[in-house]
Amino acid sequence: MNLRTPLARARGLGSAKDGVGHWLAERVSAAALVPLVIWFVIGLIMHAGADYEAVKAWIGHPVNAVLMILLLGAMFHHAQLGMQVIYEDYIHTEWLKVGSIYATRFAAYLLAVAGSFAVLKVAFGG
Repeated sequence: MNLRTPLARARGLGSAKDGVGHWLAERVSAAALVPLVIWFVIGLIMHAGADYEAVKAWIGHPVNAVLMILLLGAMFHHAQLGMQVIYEDYIHTEWLKVGSIYATRFAAYLLAVAGSFAVLKVAFGG
């Protein structure tokens, strides 16, 4: 049983076979962000009014440093995936769409690496 129209069959138009992977990546990153953001907000509330050294010691704890790096990675990856969908839906010039996707992906990964470096620097006392 084929649900494609004769015109679609003749043109060879159909699924790009990529949407499910992107959809799943968005859902997985969103699911990972839920507990990480809750942990982060609770940590911020617990350290409201604390001095710089107390917050630095909290972030420097190994478990908190790992969770912070995971938060940064999931957050920037999720943001990049969301922006890619917006670009694909609303930018119709192909070179601009592709350029925007790659620029956003580069910026997201660069910011995630920079944030992770900052967390590691605090965690190792630098």
